[in-house]
Amino acid sequence: MEDKWSKVIIHASAFFAPVLVPILFFLISSDEVVKRLSIQALLFQGVMWVLVTISGFLSFILIGIPFVIIFSIMLIVVPIIGIVKAINETPWSYPIVGNWV
Repeated sequence: MEDKWSKVIIHASAFFAPVLVPILFFLISSDEVVKRLSIQALLFQGVMWVLVTISGFLSFILIGIPFVIIFSIMLIVVPIIGIVKAINETPWSYPIVGNWV
């Protein structure tokens, strides 16, 4: 039960503290699943912000506009999917970075 709410907080942190909360949970948690998820959440946020930034620069030549839209939607939708999966206690990994950890 405690593990479930830790996962929910890590996923929800994307909306209020995308760097601080995963780092804190990585440092204070003794559960390997929570540690793995916190690293995935941190990596996902970092990768997505890099992709949004690159797409933003490419928007000046109109190539990046669709990518900015897609990546910005992913920054909102993916954590919500993670929250729902955590509440249902279903195993889930972040897209793009899930296999890196």
